[in-house]
Amino acid sequence: MLDENRIRLMARMASYEETEGKKTIPIAGYFRGDYVTFNVVMTAISVTIAFALLTAAYIYYNMETFIADIYKLDIEGMARRILSIYLIVLGVFSVFAYFFYSWKYDRAKKSLHGYHQALRKLSDSYDEE
Repeated sequence: MLDENRIRLMARMASYEETEGKKTIPIAGYFRGDYVTFNVVMTAISVTIAFALLTAAYIYYNMETFIADIYKLDIEGMARRILSIYLIVLGVFSVFAYFFYSWKYDRAKKSLHGYHQALRKLSDSYDEE
């Protein structure tokens, strides 16, 4: 026989899986440290690529100035400045990514708490039969 409460519970769980669960269920498969570390590393790689592209675009845009002043340029000083700017940008984005992905993981775990309670309730209803 069909149990209406069980059907409602399964429908609510299916709705969660189709909407918010698509994002939160995969996150819950990770340990917190692994999830945060992986995303911070991916952010660092993205920042490195973006910074390299922006630096190359800046140099290309100002190529005439660089060529005209090639003998006056302090290459070592310029490299230090670029490296220090890169490290500052990388640090800021990495700290932001750490807090953002920590918050995102915690939010996903809280969201899944209700889903796991529904699973337990469904399992208990089958055990009662």
